[in-house]
Amino acid sequence: MRPIVIAANWKMNTTPADAGELAGTIASRTRVPGVTRVICPPYVSLAAVRDGIEGQDVAVGAQNVHHELGGAYTGEVSVPMLTGLATWVILGHSERRALFGETDELVGRKLDRAVAGGLRPIVCVGEVLREREEGRETQVVDAQLRGSLEGREPAALLAAGIVIAYEPVWAIGTGRTASGADANAMAEAIRASLVALGWGSGADDVPVLYGGSVTSANIAEFLAEPGIDGALVGGASLKPDEMAGICARAGITAAARGLAS
Repeated sequence: MRPIVIAANWKMNTTPADAGELAGTIASRTRVPGVTRVICPPYVSLAAVRDGIEGQDVAVGAQNVHHELGGAYTGEVSVPMLTGLATWVILGHSERRALFGETDELVGRKLDRAVAGGLRPIVCVGEVLREREEGRETQVVDAQLRGSLEGREPAALLAAGIVIAYEPVWAIGTGRTASGADANAMAEAIRASLVALGWGSGADDVPVLYGGSVTSANIAEFLAEPGIDGALVGGASLKPDEMAGICARAGITAAARGLAS
């Protein structure tokens, strides 16, 4: 049975002075059986978050990582630098793709490095409004998956605990909304793409998260879908009340799937 994962992406928010307390508050208010929790703060707050959740069953993730182990890459952070700070990493987030020009090929190289370094990857895919209006959403996501996963050993990625996060970019901060049916259809398309890439029955073992302006008010619609296994939460992940509500609803899904024990 696929795990239920709630991952908090704090983006460029918090400082080391306040991140630890916030993480501790969220951790204490989101203890729900069967729900895997991950907090992904900015690099500078990783240590504070790690210390703030010590002793609680919450993982720490980085929001990005470089594809080389070291070198003349000013401003970048490598996998070895994350040792002792993070055990998860977000790769190919829509903002990294749109604002920093990250390509599928680059995401694949980062994935290789992350897996080799023992980090559990959350690989993000998703289409923009124009692509959805043109009816190309599944083709776009399939191309993103092929560009970052093709040629890589499925067994190794499954062993690393790979997670796919679907971001409907057209529904993030635009006032538009995706439906649970939209998300579930894309989850099915993602797993079909994995099958086409040679993953076989392993495709059914890959958790797919929804990542489109998730809140405590709309999470139930997405977690009611059989193909959705959690959420990559943006702005709401900075609010303990929101995270408590999101994780509480995730716990209902976990219990229904027999994971709460």
